[in-house]
Amino acid sequence: MKDIKVLGTGCANCKATVRLVEEVANAKGVEIALEKVEDIQKIMTYNIMSTPAVVIDGQVVHAGGIPARSKVESWF
Repeated sequence: MKDIKVLGTGCANCKATVRLVEEVANAKGVEIALEKVEDIQKIMTYNIMSTPAVVIDGQVVHAGGIPARSKVESWF
């Protein structure tokens, strides 16, 4: 199971990123633990400059804008 966090303050792009990650994981049959992190103090601990950002198993794999579906697919 992959531990995935989507970092963002709740903007439309952040919500779309959460939906995209869920859709791709379900389509590929991958079990994930998905967490939406909206607390700005927690987000700042990842040293990112823009959101939404995606963290998989503790590593930032994307920051700034909605990731391309093909990029999300490559994570699984």
